[in-house]
Amino acid sequence: MKLSIKTEKPLISFLVTAYNLPVEMLRQCLESILAINLSADQREIILVDDGSDESPVDALGSLLQGIIYIRQRNQGLSVARNTALQIAQGEYIQFVDGDDYLIPEAYNHCIDIIRQQHPDILIIGRTRKDPKASPSHHPSPNLPSASGASYLLHHNLRAAAWGYLFRRNILGELRFTPNLLHEDEEFTPLLFLRAESVTETSCQPYLYRQRDQSITNDEDTNHTDQRLSDMEGIIKRLHIMADRMPKTDRDALNRRVAQLTMVWLYETARLTGSQSRLSQAIQRLKAYGLFPLPAKSYNRKYNYFRQLTRTKIGQQMLILIARHHKEQ
Repeated sequence: MKLSIKTEKPLISFLVTAYNLPVEMLRQCLESILAINLSADQREIILVDDGSDESPVDALGSLLQGIIYIRQRNQGLSVARNTALQIAQGEYIQFVDGDDYLIPEAYNHCIDIIRQQHPDILIIGRTRKDPKASPSHHPSPNLPSASGASYLLHHNLRAAAWGYLFRRNILGELRFTPNLLHEDEEFTPLLFLRAESVTETSCQPYLYRQRDQSITNDEDTNHTDQRLSDMEGIIKRLHIMADRMPKTDRDALNRRVAQLTMVWLYETARLTGSQSRLSQAIQRLKAYGLFPLPAKSYNRKYNYFRQLTRTKIGQQMLILIARHHKEQ
């Protein structure tokens, strides 16, 4: 690991995590960051290798010059990100999964926003399209800035932590919970509640690539059970935290809890296809005080789902709908 001494802190720390990735994917990721319009002193790149079977150091060669490389035993994405956060020095943090990459032209627009507006959180967009195969995207005006709590109250949150460029100093002691498959679902809403100013751009600088080997594509029985169990635990913890918060934050987080509960019930129906498993999940929600879903007009989809799950017939319909979507 090589550390260079800098007189000023970098503007952005790019925290890249990797585990058993094709080297060319990882190379493209790092090269995309290096192509962004930032000088070496204005950026910090931290690459955490989460115990890959083979270290990519030799294959990446000189590309790693100026990059902080950390190799640790395999402990999962949460711990890898926490390791990077522990040493990050940038004013802003950008997570990047090593099998994805940033689109420099679009990301330069995001840098202009943080330099001009200085938000605590900038919401950025993702794309799956190769920018070379489609015309350049000209972003529309940014949404007006709002507090994180206000944003949660009025918008549906995208949990993926790489979808945000955020100030490091709003983190405090907030970190990712180890050994979760849905770590972002817990981390991101809590991050938003710490933000006084959130703005959003229609720019799409993050190119997301979903690989067949990705953990999100793994739907064997053990993985399914862990996904559902992890999400249930997150819902319970966020619900408990919300009860201890001031009213505005509590209302904001409870909206997110209701949305996650809706997603959890749908995923239980989709992944198990079992009326019994769905009924058991609903009974546990009742014990937590989370079912029926709150009678709030969050959006049309939520209202429909809430009514659907209130009856046995509706729950049976939910399983049929979810099963149909899974087969598509």
